[in-house]
Amino acid sequence: MVHRWETSGSVWLEDEHTAQFELASSEGLGRVEREAQSRGRLPDIAHLLGASLPLSCDCSPIYPEGFAFCPTCGAPLDKLAGRGTPPPDWWGPWSDRLLPRHVPHGLSVTALALGDSLEERPAAPAPGRPDRTMPAPPNAHCVFAAGAFGFSAQRLIALAHARNVLQYWDPLGAAWHVMAAEDNTSDLTFSAPASSYAWLPAPDPLRGEVGLVPTDRGLRRLFIDPVSETWRTESVFDGHLASAPGTMRRHVACLVNGEAGVRLWSAHSDMSNEVVYECEAPAGHWERPVGYDGKLFWLHAQGQMVWQPGAPPQWIAWPAGWSPRLQFGGPTQSRDGRLWQIGHDGQAYSFLELGKADGQLEALSGARLGFASLLFRRGHAVVGEPWGQEHVEDPHDDDAMVLPLLRGFNNNRSQPSGLVLRFHQYTGMAEDALAGRIIARTTVEWIGKRNVILDDIARLARPLECVPFVYDNCLWLHHPDWNQVRGWHLDALS
Repeated sequence: MVHRWETSGSVWLEDEHTAQFELASSEGLGRVEREAQSRGRLPDIAHLLGASLPLSCDCSPIYPEGFAFCPTCGAPLDKLAGRGTPPPDWWGPWSDRLLPRHVPHGLSVTALALGDSLEERPAAPAPGRPDRTMPAPPNAHCVFAAGAFGFSAQRLIALAHARNVLQYWDPLGAAWHVMAAEDNTSDLTFSAPASSYAWLPAPDPLRGEVGLVPTDRGLRRLFIDPVSETWRTESVFDGHLASAPGTMRRHVACLVNGEAGVRLWSAHSDMSNEVVYECEAPAGHWERPVGYDGKLFWLHAQGQMVWQPGAPPQWIAWPAGWSPRLQFGGPTQSRDGRLWQIGHDGQAYSFLELGKADGQLEALSGARLGFASLLFRRGHAVVGEPWGQEHVEDPHDDDAMVLPLLRGFNNNRSQPSGLVLRFHQYTGMAEDALAGRIIARTTVEWIGKRNVILDDIARLARPLECVPFVYDNCLWLHHPDWNQVRGWHLDALS
C-alpha cells in the first residue's frame, strides 16, 4: 500500500512496507520518472524543491517539504525549506538590469560589488591562485546563467548555443548533466558568434522558467526540469533571427533576416502589440544590442541600426573607407555622455560618434581596447576622454597589452574598476593578439583601488573566448581550452 502526501508544491508517495518517500509530481515539472530519482541525484533534488534530507536515520533518503522529523523513527531531519536566500542571479553582464540608466546596458558591465572582496587580496606584484575549480562543461563553447529559476536554490546552466546543448551543474554531485529536450522539434541553436548572444531573464519566473532565448528559428521562452534533466520551449516569435533581443522601456526588440534584408520585430514586455519594421540594412548576424539614452543600438560590419520605441529604426552606414573594430570590446562613453565606436580608415584608428548619420570623428594615436569607461591603450588606462592620452603609472607597461573582460560599475571615472587580461611582453598588433596568436604569459587581474593578480596563465590563445561569470558567491573564469573553470571567492556578496 502507498500513502499519498501533498505539500504546497508537490505530491509524494510513501511506501508502507519500506517507509521510503518518492516524488510523484511537483509544480512546474513534467512527468517525474522513477529513474530520475537515483540516489546520487536526491540531494540536489531536495535542495531544488526545499525538501528534507536525513541526518542520522536510514528510513528514507528524502522527505517531503517541511518535514522536520522522520515519521517512522522520529529522528531530526535536515529541513531545507526556507533556508537562507539564494546569491545574486547572473545572466551575463549584458543582462544586468541593476545598472543605472546613464550606463549603457548590453556591454560587459555589472553592478555587483565584485571589487569589495577581490581588492582585499594581496596587491600586485603578489601572484594569486584560484580558490575553487570546477570541471569545464562537456560542450565548452557556451554561455552561463546562474539563478534560482523559480526553485529554492540557485543553480548554474551552460548553453552551447552553436550545438543546441543545454548543460546543468549539480553542485552536490560535482558533475555536469546534459539535459534532453522534451520535444524533438525544439531547438536552441543560435549560430551567431558568442559576442552576438544574449538572453533575457524572466522578471518573476515560474517554476523552471529561465527566460527569453534567441534561436535561429525565432525567439523562445525556455523552461528547465532539473529533476528529469529535461528542457522545453514555448514560441514567442517565429523568424530567422539576425540578432539577440534587447529591451528598452518595457519593449523587447530583435532583428530578423528577411528575403529583402533585415526587419526589426518589437513588442511590449508582455508580448502584446507586436510591430514589424522593414529596414534597408544588410542581412547576417549582428552584435548583441546596446541600450542607452532611450535607444537600442545594433552594430554590424557595415553600419549601425538605431531604434527608439515608438519610431521606425534608422540604418546608418559607416563612413566610406572606415571599418569598425568590433572585437576591441564595444562602444565607449565620452564625458558628455555620447557613445563612440573605435574603427580604422586604412591609415589610423579613430572613434566615431554613434547614433548620427554625420557622426563626429576623433583621431587616435593607437588602438584602444575596452568598453563603457573601462578603456586601455597598451598597458595603460585611459581615464579622460576616450581619445585622450593614457595615464602612465608604470613605464614598463608599455611592453604589455590589457584586454578588459568585465567592468565593475562605479561612479568614479578616474578610477576604473574591472577584470582584465594583461598580455606581458607583447608589442604586436591588437588584432593579432585577439585572433589566433599564442600569448606566452598572461595574468588575470582585478584593477581598482588596488590592483590584484588573480592568476597566471601560460600560452593563452583566443583571449576573446574567456567568459567571466558569477555563481555561488564566486567570480569564475572559463575558456574552452581549459579543463577546469577557475573561481575566486566573493565573500562580500554572501
